[in-house]
Amino acid sequence: MSSVLTLILVTLLVSSNGAYGATFTFVNRCEYPVWPGILANAGSPRLDSTGFELRKDTSRSFLAPTGWSGRFWARTSCKFDDSGSGSCLTGDCGSGQVECNGLGASPPATLAEFTLGTGGQDFYDVSLVDGYNVPMLIEGSGGSGTCASTGCSTDLNRQCPEELKVEGGEACKSACEAFGSPEYCCSGAFNTPDTCKPSVYSEMFKSACPRSYSYAYDDATSTFTCTGADYTMTFCPSSPSQKSTSYSTPMTSSSSSQGSTAETGSGSESGSGLDYSGSATGSASGFETGTGETMLADGSWLAGLAMGDSNRIFSPTLPQLAFTASAVFFALLSSV
Repeated sequence: MSSVLTLILVTLLVSSNGAYGATFTFVNRCEYPVWPGILANAGSPRLDSTGFELRKDTSRSFLAPTGWSGRFWARTSCKFDDSGSGSCLTGDCGSGQVECNGLGASPPATLAEFTLGTGGQDFYDVSLVDGYNVPMLIEGSGGSGTCASTGCSTDLNRQCPEELKVEGGEACKSACEAFGSPEYCCSGAFNTPDTCKPSVYSEMFKSACPRSYSYAYDDATSTFTCTGADYTMTFCPSSPSQKSTSYSTPMTSSSSSQGSTAETGSGSESGSGLDYSGSATGSASGFETGTGETMLADGSWLAGLAMGDSNRIFSPTLPQLAFTASAVFFALLSSV
């Protein structure tokens, strides 16, 4: 019995100083469904899903380990059959399925890009370098440092020049995608910060969305940092029906989920490209796995411990410590 108690105490000690990866939460405030795509960079593990449907006023969350890097985007006007086969009008990843399976977005698409720290800062940005299809906002919570919100809440599809418009007006191409010229693509003789300068088109994007990447070397005003945060990506953060208003708590994306995931917040217009300036506080008692199930917060905490080292230090509550002790105790009993 003493050995059991020793193991429980060791587990509690490890847990109280334990670590877990960042939680990425996707929220859809658009008046239509979107199909987020997820692409992990080379060397980073895939998350629980690489693509899924996110209906209006719903949210879904994923855990990522420290050191993870990759990108997220929204696909729109998608048509998939019962087997999950189909395609999307914007942001399509070319997999022919709901899951993107390691494939990236076809431009134009608004991109959220992340690199999580392994003992220091996370880096993140919203990029319009590959064009634009939907408004997007990144907000960090629970971290330290500047942790500024970034994104593009302006509907650039309404402001898009005719020569950059996608047929139907559902997306706006970058000048590189539209014309393919080296000076627009920062390629060839224009592949350095000194030779590749903002174009009239990238300056239009920058004027509308000053915190977003507008061209390849737009680092100084477009890359943001935070340490130990969780992140929320909101699509259409200030959609017409919700501008300057508090928004309601979105439902989880799976009706069969147990537990709950809630995001609350308020926003107001600021008159810039990041015209949703508000605070969003997560009140999450669970998160969804790639199968659509929602794990209890205690379960997600333990799952995070299993994901490896992280700089995200977590101080468990007494119920979480009790949960851990009980889990270890019964696990040991079952092994006897």
